[in-house]
Amino acid sequence: MDENGKIKLGISIGDLNGIGCEVALKTFEDSRMLDFCTPIFFASNKTISAQKSALNIEINYHGIQSASEALKGKINVVNVWKEIPNLQYGEATKEAGEFAIKSLRAATEALKNGEIDVLVTAPINKNNIQSEDFDFPGHTDFLAQELEGESLMFMVTDDLKIGLLTDHVAVKDAPAAINPILIRTKVRTIEKSLQMDFGVRRPKVALLGINPHSGDNGTIGQEDEAILKPVIKEMSDAGHLVYGPYSADSFFGTDGYKNFDAILAAYHDQGLIPFKTLSFGKGVNYTAGLNKIRTSPDHGTAYEIAGKGKADHSSFKEAVFTALSIFKNRTEFSELTDNVLQKQRVRR
Repeated sequence: MDENGKIKLGISIGDLNGIGCEVALKTFEDSRMLDFCTPIFFASNKTISAQKSALNIEINYHGIQSASEALKGKINVVNVWKEIPNLQYGEATKEAGEFAIKSLRAATEALKNGEIDVLVTAPINKNNIQSEDFDFPGHTDFLAQELEGESLMFMVTDDLKIGLLTDHVAVKDAPAAINPILIRTKVRTIEKSLQMDFGVRRPKVALLGINPHSGDNGTIGQEDEAILKPVIKEMSDAGHLVYGPYSADSFFGTDGYKNFDAILAAYHDQGLIPFKTLSFGKGVNYTAGLNKIRTSPDHGTAYEIAGKGKADHSSFKEAVFTALSIFKNRTEFSELTDNVLQKQRVRR
């Protein structure tokens, strides 16, 4: 935070030919947003100016060379590059991918160095970002390497939170990737995040089955019987409020999810299809379990509407507010737990 207590919010701009810049700029077109944080875009003055002109967005910004120079009450733009990118809205170009990664790397470095407090990432294209220097399927895997902790892809709203056992893994490979160590790690990461980031004192977590109907007692696959059920029982016996496995096809339709603080899905689409169906436009992709806070909107580059000024910035705005809320919750949690430890030392 700056000297006035304002949270410094970094923004990586994502794919320049998608809607990332549009939703980020639209979010801060409302000057009232500056009451909540100090936004810092990682791009360049000329890049933001070109996006503003193309999208007819009215904002004023302050160009800086380092996030440490950010001014309160201003939209700040760190000049990460001097080149002028060629905007080709709707096209997945190699150049757009390169600038997306330049922005992400600079923002992540600022996050690690404490120059920003939280990071909100605009959408990238998982294909055109690939290079010899960047071989990750997405933000989550890159940040897991750069930051400390056990990362978890956590899709969140106020009423629905879904984590993933496996995220950007091919469906055919997901069952083999699930093992007792992974399950225990992800459950503990969800529990810790719910306590520290969302203020849930005794988290209650549901696990979805790997196979249809959770395997029907082994009739449709053995993974649920051999892997999921023993770990759930073990953790439950140890005092964790962990339940399941539940059949994924009926779990959301019957509102079963409302009885839990979070759900742990076995693989990407099992969790994200119901999440986006129930929450699209309001949802946030949060990388839980790390020592720093990163959120993102729940949508992709949306090339089909890029450059047309039609993008809805609701999810990006939610990502901003979620990042700010988690930062405040973590700060409070840290103060409370530190005080408890200090009191215990005094009593001794």
